Amino acid sequence: MKCPYCAFTQDKVIDSRESKDANSIRRRRECERCNKRFTTYERLDEIPYMVVKKDGRRENFDRQKVLTGLLHSCQKRKVSVTQMQEIVDAVEAFVIDSPERERTTASVGELIMARLKDIDTVAYIRFASVYRDFKDVREFKQELEELLGGKDPKSKRLASR
Repeated sequence: MKCPYCAFTQDKVIDSRESKDANSIRRRRECERCNKRFTTYERLDEIPYMVVKKDGRRENFDRQKVLTGLLHSCQKRKVSVTQMQEIVDAVEAFVIDSPERERTTASVGELIMARLKDIDTVAYIRFASVYRDFKDVREFKQELEELLGGKDPKSKRLASR
C-alpha cells in the first residue's frame, strides 16, 4: 500500500477490523518511512469478469469451462494436467488484464489454440474443430493442410475475408 503522505510502499498493519456489515476490512497502517498512520479499506472485487459470446451475449468468465474444454481436447493425449492448468491460468490472466473486464470468446479461443498448437497438434485440431464449428469436411481438411504446411490458419482466414 502506498503511503498517502510520502508515497513509500512499505508499511505495517497496526490494527484490522471487520466492518459492521462484514463487507470490508478496515486496516490502520503505519508508514515505515515517515511513521504517519493512515486507514485503508479492503473489499471483495465484486464486478465479475465477462466473456462476450459470438451472438453478443455476455457470460461470467468460468475457469472450469475452459478446463473442461481442454480436458476433452486433450483426452488420451500426452498433455499434462500442469500444461492444461498453465493454459487456463494464461486465459484467466488475459481476461483479468482487460481494461473493460471482458474479452470476446473469439480472442479467448485463439489464445487457447495458440497454446495447444505448441503443445500437441492433435489436441489443437480437436479444440479447433469444436471452437471453429467446422461446417463440413472441407473446412476440417483446410485446417489440417494449413497445419501440415506450417502456415498460420488464422492469417489465411483473415486474408480471405
